[in-house]
Amino acid sequence: MISVARRRLLQWFGAIPFLPACTSRPSVPAHAAGAEAQVLRRCRPGDPAWPSAASWEGLNRAVGGHLIKVQSPLSACVPAPDAASCTDLFRELKNPYYIGDQVGLTQTSGWVDAWTSTPSAYAVAARGVEDVVAAVNFARENRLRLVVKGGGHSYQGTSNAADSLLIWTRAMGEITLHDAFIGSGCAGKLDSQPAVSIGAGAIWMHVYDAVTTKGGRYVQGGGCATVGVAGLIQSGGFGSFSKNYGMAAASLLEAEIVTASGAVQIANACTNPELFWGIKGGGGGSLGVVTRVTLKTHALPEFLGAVFATIKAGSDGAYRRLIAEFVRFYRESLFNSHWGESVSFGPDNTLHIGMVFHGLSREQAAAVWQPFFDWITPAAQDFKSASNPVIVAVPAQRFWDAENLRKIPDAVLADDRPGAPAGNVFWAGNLGEAGWFLHGYQSAWLPASLLDLEQQRRLTEALFVSSRRWKIALHFNKGLAGAPADALSAARDTAMNPAVLDAFALVITAGEGPPAFPGIAGHEPDLVGARRDAAAIDRAMKALLPLVTRHGSYVSESNYFESDWSESFWGSNYTRLRRVKKTYDPDGLFFVHHGVGSEDWSDDGFTRLPSP
Repeated sequence: MISVARRRLLQWFGAIPFLPACTSRPSVPAHAAGAEAQVLRRCRPGDPAWPSAASWEGLNRAVGGHLIKVQSPLSACVPAPDAASCTDLFRELKNPYYIGDQVGLTQTSGWVDAWTSTPSAYAVAARGVEDVVAAVNFARENRLRLVVKGGGHSYQGTSNAADSLLIWTRAMGEITLHDAFIGSGCAGKLDSQPAVSIGAGAIWMHVYDAVTTKGGRYVQGGGCATVGVAGLIQSGGFGSFSKNYGMAAASLLEAEIVTASGAVQIANACTNPELFWGIKGGGGGSLGVVTRVTLKTHALPEFLGAVFATIKAGSDGAYRRLIAEFVRFYRESLFNSHWGESVSFGPDNTLHIGMVFHGLSREQAAAVWQPFFDWITPAAQDFKSASNPVIVAVPAQRFWDAENLRKIPDAVLADDRPGAPAGNVFWAGNLGEAGWFLHGYQSAWLPASLLDLEQQRRLTEALFVSSRRWKIALHFNKGLAGAPADALSAARDTAMNPAVLDAFALVITAGEGPPAFPGIAGHEPDLVGARRDAAAIDRAMKALLPLVTRHGSYVSESNYFESDWSESFWGSNYTRLRRVKKTYDPDGLFFVHHGVGSEDWSDDGFTRLPSP
């Protein structure tokens, strides 16, 4: 049987004699698709049909002067890597707000043997949907590689590509609250409900400030506060409290999206329902450019809170017992809609607990955890705590209040640039992700059946063996088993892999280094160390995969080298997603790595492969 990689290679070499010269004429219509439409090469700078300076100036006028010829801020470091300005730049690369404000940067600097953050040739700094339409039409008519960036957090490198035209939505950050929203075409069919409309460039910290701190409501968004709204929704989206409210995509009421024809489409349950379904978890950047989303909002509970603890076992045997006891305790006390976030297990025999709770007071949360800590305390010879457990609860409306968070030691870090808005804060725990260079990242949904009494020993042993090879984490809020019935029902009506419905957690094993870029002395990636880490991460995941019948993974937090990616990310929903793609983007204008329809293209998205 020919492997997927070998088949793609054969398709690639088979296409070479038939590649047409890059031309500026429009794509072949779907109804006329023949050999010419099957084999297409997008234009690069230097190609005869690359748009002329006059053409680019025409686009600049069409977008109100917001076309940028992109220059990476890193370019100054190449000739002078030891200069003070370069040192200052790499310090700023640990500030996600700075990165987000740079057209030529992404929040991840690269992935060993996969991709490196590379700026586009040009970018449209879109201020409104009209700018997006102009950029989409220009890319289609000139056969350009098109990229979309909002928050720029893609681990897979989908928000950057060399020689491309970038649609940069950072400035489209408007946020509007609605007391009674009803979607276009839905009057008389659906009831109105409280909601929030959000521009594609907004990030979750600013949304939580508007909806929760100022508005007194809750919207299901991302846990990392600097992630972009539109990208998270399109990828499914999990936040700290998804065990109660479900996926972010399942809260989508309506989206505005510019499709490949340049049309501005409204997608909701009553208008373009298949496109609406595809947007909800089908992956960012595959079906069009989402310019606005409207999400339902929820009443706040009285309290939100968190539990932090670190426990180290004195021996492998003690660590096995600790893992077993936590698995049992989770199943009995935490496997419900109140609890989210994660715990991790590592080669140093340490259990790190960083969990959040919803709808409980501090006293109620402490009572839940007391039996577990009572089990630890008498065995001082086997287990040591780094410090006393920390359990905090705050009024829910203050949970994302930047002014309040700044008063809590070690809770958040701030955008330290002169004149930065006071609300520009991010969780201190996300500092490592700012500018990071990935060595490896893998995930898998673990079915809730593993929590059954007769399966707990098997789960415990797999977690222990995996932790010998690399640190692993269980993200409970990224599996929906244990969620309320309405959250599960809403999730079924999304494009996500149905495996998420029966998963109690998403297990993640990953490794990274500081911001790194080839060609900048003193700041180049440690390729030897990165590949060594990648191999260990792979071994750790292989110890866990026998626990699952069919491997399912979350598209935004997954292995770049996933071999059976369509099955892993979308399962039985992929066939339907392909139909949506063919309807709204028949010529494949929108391409992302391992996105819907990407199997039709070379790995860089520049050459269409002949049909098998």
